Amino acid sequence: MSDQDQHYDDAFAGFLEEIWGEGYLSPGGPAEVSRVLSGLDLSGKSVLDIGCGTGAITLSLAQDHGAALAVGIDVEPAVCALARRRIDAAGASDRVQIKQVTPGPFPFDDGSFDVVFSKDSIIHIADKEALATDIFRVLHPGGCFAASDWLTNHDGPLSPAMQRYVDLEGLGFAMASPERYKRALETAGFTGVATTNRNAWYRDIAREELAMLSGPRRAEYEAKCGLQLVSDNIAVWEAMVHVLETGELCPHHLRGYKP
Repeated sequence: MSDQDQHYDDAFAGFLEEIWGEGYLSPGGPAEVSRVLSGLDLSGKSVLDIGCGTGAITLSLAQDHGAALAVGIDVEPAVCALARRRIDAAGASDRVQIKQVTPGPFPFDDGSFDVVFSKDSIIHIADKEALATDIFRVLHPGGCFAASDWLTNHDGPLSPAMQRYVDLEGLGFAMASPERYKRALETAGFTGVATTNRNAWYRDIAREELAMLSGPRRAEYEAKCGLQLVSDNIAVWEAMVHVLETGELCPHHLRGYKP
């Protein structure tokens, strides 16, 4: 996992939930989770959720998608605490676990999971090659890696516009291209590796989100989240929409199978 400092405190997590839905710290809600999992049957399976945030998706993997065991991991104590409260309130602690982990290899034995899932979290992990190798290790033979993540359309130095967006986010982003992800997964041993560009989908949604943040509902968000937090994030959204429109920021779905 990433060695990032804590960024998703209660205030910021609460702001993101206002935009993306309760328990969701990245866009698309339950529908996008289902699209990431398209074609997979989690019934009776064990699933690792990398970067579980406040636990809504980890819970959904069990309650809505049928996983027998869903284990969410994150490096941030604040979101892990929120996630545990969510799981306890749902009475799901027999099927859903939340573990705070430290940066480095996953603390699980080889072949521990049928599926490894992640929703827009592995952007925080700089070493994509080591990550792919460790995901491969903890999967059962025949297991699947299914994720979405924030990618850039090239490797190497970012454009000034993209660098400005990353700096405004301040979340420890470690961007990589679809080609690098694909190469890392195939080198680790995955077969059937696929990368699916979701830029057009989120570009249009992000425009709507920016209009919502800066438009008639701005006062509502300011009352709930504070003037400065809203102002700062309008600047983030403006920078993000620009690099979505140029295509340099290109969210993707990722898929690979362990033989």
